[in-house]
Amino acid sequence: MTSYGLTDPGKTRTENQDCFLIETCEKASCSILALCDGMGGENAGGIASQLSANAFVNYTFHYLSDYPFRAADLPRIMQEACDEANGVAYAYSQFGDELTGMGTTLVAAVMRKNGLGYVLNVGDSRAYLLHRHVLKQITRDHSLVEELLEAGIITPQQAFNHPQKNVITRALGSEKTVEADLFPVNVAPGDSLLLCSDGLSGVVPEEEIQAVLNDSVQPEDACRDLLDLALSRGAPDNITIIVWKR
Repeated sequence: MTSYGLTDPGKTRTENQDCFLIETCEKASCSILALCDGMGGENAGGIASQLSANAFVNYTFHYLSDYPFRAADLPRIMQEACDEANGVAYAYSQFGDELTGMGTTLVAAVMRKNGLGYVLNVGDSRAYLLHRHVLKQITRDHSLVEELLEAGIITPQQAFNHPQKNVITRALGSEKTVEADLFPVNVAPGDSLLLCSDGLSGVVPEEEIQAVLNDSVQPEDACRDLLDLALSRGAPDNITIIVWKR
Protein backbone atom coordinates (compact mmCIF):
# COMPACT_ATOMS: atom_id res chain seq x y z
CA MET A 1 0.00 0.00 0.00
CA THR A 2 1.23 3.48 -0.88
CA SER A 3 -0.15 6.95 -0.25
CA TYR A 4 0.51 10.56 -1.06
CA GLY A 5 -1.09 13.90 -0.32
CA LEU A 6 -0.69 17.52 -1.30
CA THR A 7 -2.41 20.86 -0.78
CA ASP A 8 -2.40 24.13 -2.72
CA PRO A 9 -4.04 27.53 -2.06
CA GLY A 10 -5.45 27.67 -5.59
CA LYS A 11 -5.50 30.73 -7.83
CA THR A 12 -7.87 33.01 -5.92
CA ARG A 13 -7.32 32.59 -2.17
CA THR A 14 -4.41 34.38 -0.49
CA GLU A 15 -4.16 31.74 2.26
CA ASN A 16 -4.62 28.01 2.49
CA GLN A 17 -7.13 26.95 5.16
CA ASP A 18 -6.97 23.27 4.18
CA CYS A 19 -4.87 20.76 6.09
CA PHE A 20 -4.07 17.06 5.69
CA LEU A 21 -2.13 14.42 7.58
CA ILE A 22 -1.03 10.89 6.71
CA GLU A 23 0.29 8.68 9.51
CA THR A 24 1.26 5.00 9.63
CA CYS A 25 0.69 2.93 12.76
CA GLU A 26 3.05 -0.01 12.38
CA LYS A 27 1.73 -1.80 15.45
CA ALA A 28 -1.78 -2.04 14.00
CA SER A 29 -0.62 -2.18 10.34
CA CYS A 30 -2.90 0.76 9.56
CA SER A 31 -2.73 4.01 7.60
CA ILE A 32 -4.48 6.99 9.18
CA LEU A 33 -5.58 9.69 6.73
CA ALA A 34 -7.25 12.99 7.60
CA LEU A 35 -8.20 15.98 5.46
CA CYS A 36 -9.83 19.19 6.71
CA ASP A 37 -11.18 22.26 4.88
CA GLY A 38 -11.39 25.18 7.29
CA MET A 39 -13.85 28.04 7.36
CA GLY A 40 -13.89 31.35 9.25
CA GLY A 41 -12.55 34.87 9.04
CA GLU A 42 -8.86 35.77 8.81
CA ASN A 43 -6.85 32.66 9.74
CA ALA A 44 -9.56 31.08 11.93
CA GLY A 45 -10.42 28.41 9.37
CA GLY A 46 -6.78 27.42 9.02
CA ILE A 47 -6.48 27.08 12.79
CA ALA A 48 -9.63 24.94 12.92
CA SER A 49 -8.43 22.61 10.17
CA GLN A 50 -4.95 22.15 11.67
CA LEU A 51 -6.26 21.58 15.19
CA SER A 52 -8.89 19.10 14.01
CA ALA A 53 -6.65 17.09 11.69
CA ASN A 54 -3.98 16.80 14.36
CA ALA A 55 -6.47 15.87 17.08
CA PHE A 56 -8.10 13.18 14.95
CA VAL A 57 -4.85 11.57 13.85
CA ASN A 58 -3.17 11.80 17.27
CA TYR A 59 -6.12 10.23 19.08
CA THR A 60 -6.38 7.40 16.55
CA PHE A 61 -2.63 6.75 16.42
CA HIS A 62 -2.18 6.63 20.19
CA TYR A 63 -5.19 4.38 20.69
CA LEU A 64 -4.01 1.93 18.04
CA SER A 65 -0.48 2.03 19.48
CA ASP A 66 -1.43 1.64 23.14
CA TYR A 67 -4.11 -1.07 22.99
CA PRO A 68 -4.38 -4.50 21.36
CA PHE A 69 -5.75 -4.04 17.85
CA ARG A 70 -9.23 -5.30 17.05
CA ALA A 71 -10.75 -4.42 13.69
CA ALA A 72 -14.20 -4.32 15.26
CA ASP A 73 -13.08 -1.36 17.40
CA LEU A 74 -12.27 0.93 14.47
CA PRO A 75 -15.72 2.55 14.10
CA ARG A 76 -15.80 3.45 17.79
CA ILE A 77 -12.19 4.70 17.78
CA MET A 78 -12.83 6.91 14.76
CA GLN A 79 -16.01 8.38 16.24
CA GLU A 80 -14.16 9.11 19.49
CA ALA A 81 -11.34 10.72 17.50
CA CYS A 82 -13.89 12.87 15.66
CA ASP A 83 -15.45 13.92 18.97
CA GLU A 84 -11.98 14.84 20.24
CA ALA A 85 -11.27 16.90 17.12
CA ASN A 86 -14.60 18.68 17.39
CA GLY A 87 -14.06 19.42 21.07
CA VAL A 88 -10.63 20.91 20.48
CA ALA A 89 -11.86 23.16 17.66
CA TYR A 90 -14.96 24.23 19.56
CA ALA A 91 -12.98 25.09 22.71
CA TYR A 92 -10.52 27.16 20.68
CA SER A 93 -13.38 29.07 19.02
CA GLN A 94 -14.34 30.45 22.44
CA PHE A 95 -10.99 32.23 22.92
CA GLY A 96 -11.92 35.47 21.12
CA ASP A 97 -14.43 37.22 18.89
CA GLU A 98 -12.14 36.82 15.90
CA LEU A 99 -12.44 33.02 16.27
CA THR A 100 -16.21 32.87 16.76
CA GLY A 101 -17.86 30.78 14.08
CA MET A 102 -14.70 29.05 12.94
CA GLY A 103 -15.02 25.46 11.86
CA THR A 104 -13.81 22.82 9.45
CA THR A 105 -14.92 19.84 7.44
CA LEU A 106 -13.32 16.45 8.04
CA VAL A 107 -12.95 13.43 5.83
CA ALA A 108 -10.78 10.69 7.31
CA ALA A 109 -9.94 7.05 6.79
CA VAL A 110 -8.24 4.28 8.71
CA MET A 111 -7.07 1.61 6.28
CA ARG A 112 -5.52 -1.76 7.05
CA LYS A 113 -2.91 -3.41 4.83
CA ASN A 114 -5.52 -5.94 3.66
CA GLY A 115 -7.56 -3.09 2.19
CA LEU A 116 -10.32 -3.14 4.79
CA GLY A 117 -11.11 0.01 6.71
CA TYR A 118 -13.53 2.83 7.37
CA VAL A 119 -14.15 6.34 6.08
CA LEU A 120 -15.64 9.09 8.26
CA ASN A 121 -16.90 12.49 7.16
CA VAL A 122 -18.39 15.73 8.43
CA GLY A 123 -19.16 18.46 5.89
CA ASP A 124 -18.56 18.37 2.14
CA SER A 125 -15.00 17.09 1.83
CA ARG A 126 -15.32 13.77 0.04
CA ALA A 127 -14.04 10.23 -0.22
CA TYR A 128 -14.14 8.25 -3.46
CA LEU A 129 -13.27 4.64 -4.24
CA LEU A 130 -11.85 3.64 -7.62
CA HIS A 131 -12.80 -0.04 -7.94
CA ARG A 132 -12.13 -1.95 -11.16
CA HIS A 133 -11.52 1.36 -12.94
CA VAL A 134 -14.92 2.81 -11.91
CA LEU A 135 -15.10 5.78 -9.52
CA LYS A 136 -17.80 5.88 -6.85
CA GLN A 137 -18.40 8.51 -4.17
CA ILE A 138 -18.36 6.91 -0.71
CA THR A 139 -19.36 9.88 1.43
CA ARG A 140 -22.52 11.99 1.38
CA ASP A 141 -22.08 15.75 1.52
CA HIS A 142 -23.56 17.54 4.52
CA SER A 143 -24.61 20.54 2.47
CA LEU A 144 -27.60 22.56 1.37
CA VAL A 145 -27.13 21.49 -2.24
CA GLU A 146 -27.06 17.80 -1.28
CA GLU A 147 -30.40 18.25 0.51
CA LEU A 148 -31.87 19.93 -2.59
CA LEU A 149 -30.50 17.13 -4.77
CA GLU A 150 -31.93 14.38 -2.57
CA ALA A 151 -35.30 16.13 -2.55
CA GLY A 152 -35.30 16.14 -6.36
CA ILE A 153 -35.43 19.94 -6.51
CA ILE A 154 -32.23 20.19 -8.59
CA THR A 155 -30.35 17.89 -10.97
CA PRO A 156 -26.75 16.65 -10.51
CA GLN A 157 -25.59 19.13 -13.18
CA GLN A 158 -27.38 21.97 -11.38
CA ALA A 159 -25.79 20.83 -8.13
CA PHE A 160 -22.29 20.99 -9.66
CA ASN A 161 -22.83 24.60 -10.71
CA HIS A 162 -25.12 25.77 -7.89
CA PRO A 163 -24.24 29.22 -6.44
CA GLN A 164 -24.75 27.92 -2.88
CA LYS A 165 -22.80 24.68 -3.25
CA ASN A 166 -20.33 25.77 -0.54
CA VAL A 167 -23.02 26.08 2.16
CA ILE A 168 -22.50 23.15 4.54
CA THR A 169 -24.88 21.91 7.23
CA ARG A 170 -22.34 20.22 9.53
CA ALA A 171 -18.81 21.17 10.60
CA LEU A 172 -16.33 20.48 13.35
CA GLY A 173 -16.00 23.32 15.88
CA SER A 174 -19.35 24.96 15.22
CA GLU A 175 -21.19 23.25 18.10
CA LYS A 176 -20.26 21.32 21.24
CA THR A 177 -21.21 18.05 19.53
CA VAL A 178 -21.27 16.91 15.93
CA GLU A 179 -22.68 13.92 14.09
CA ALA A 180 -20.34 12.14 11.70
CA ASP A 181 -21.13 9.55 9.04
CA LEU A 182 -19.08 6.35 8.90
CA PHE A 183 -18.69 3.98 5.96
CA PRO A 184 -16.96 0.58 5.66
CA VAL A 185 -14.64 0.35 2.66
CA ASN A 186 -12.77 -2.46 0.92
CA VAL A 187 -9.88 -1.41 -1.32
CA ALA A 188 -8.93 -4.36 -3.51
CA PRO A 189 -5.46 -4.76 -5.08
CA GLY A 190 -5.10 -2.12 -7.78
CA ASP A 191 -7.92 0.03 -6.32
CA SER A 192 -7.45 3.58 -5.05
CA LEU A 193 -9.05 5.57 -2.24
CA LEU A 194 -9.27 9.33 -2.85
CA LEU A 195 -9.93 11.96 -0.18
CA CYS A 196 -10.35 15.55 -1.36
CA SER A 197 -11.63 18.98 -0.47
CA ASP A 198 -14.23 20.71 -2.64
CA GLY A 199 -11.42 22.63 -4.28
CA LEU A 200 -11.08 19.50 -6.42
CA SER A 201 -14.56 17.97 -6.47
CA GLY A 202 -16.20 21.34 -7.03
CA VAL A 203 -14.36 22.10 -10.27
CA VAL A 204 -13.32 18.75 -11.79
CA PRO A 205 -16.12 16.36 -12.89
CA GLU A 206 -16.01 12.79 -11.56
CA GLU A 207 -15.40 11.26 -14.99
CA GLU A 208 -12.19 13.27 -15.28
CA ILE A 209 -11.09 12.33 -11.77
CA GLN A 210 -11.72 8.70 -12.70
CA ALA A 211 -9.61 9.01 -15.85
CA VAL A 212 -6.65 10.47 -13.94
CA LEU A 213 -6.76 7.76 -11.27
CA ASN A 214 -6.90 5.07 -13.94
CA ASP A 215 -3.95 6.55 -15.82
CA SER A 216 -1.73 7.04 -12.75
CA VAL A 217 0.57 4.30 -11.54
CA GLN A 218 1.61 5.98 -8.30
CA PRO A 219 -0.46 8.05 -5.81
CA GLU A 220 1.93 10.97 -6.22
CA ASP A 221 1.31 11.05 -9.97
CA ALA A 222 -2.45 11.01 -9.38
CA CYS A 223 -2.31 13.83 -6.84
CA ARG A 224 -0.18 16.07 -9.03
CA ASP A 225 -2.26 15.44 -12.15
CA LEU A 226 -5.51 16.10 -10.27
CA LEU A 227 -4.05 19.32 -8.85
CA ASP A 228 -3.02 20.43 -12.32
CA LEU A 229 -6.57 19.79 -13.55
CA ALA A 230 -8.10 21.87 -10.74
CA LEU A 231 -5.63 24.70 -11.40
CA SER A 232 -6.45 24.62 -15.11
CA ARG A 233 -10.13 25.19 -14.21
CA GLY A 234 -9.35 28.38 -12.32
CA ALA A 235 -8.98 26.86 -8.82
CA PRO A 236 -11.21 29.36 -6.96
CA ASP A 237 -10.69 27.53 -3.66
CA ASN A 238 -7.94 25.73 -1.75
CA ILE A 239 -7.24 22.24 -3.14
CA THR A 240 -6.25 19.25 -1.03
CA ILE A 241 -5.90 15.67 -2.24
CA ILE A 242 -4.91 12.35 -0.65
CA VAL A 243 -4.62 9.10 -2.64
CA TRP A 244 -4.15 5.72 -0.91
CA LYS A 245 -3.51 2.84 -3.28
CA ARG A 246 -3.33 -0.87 -2.67
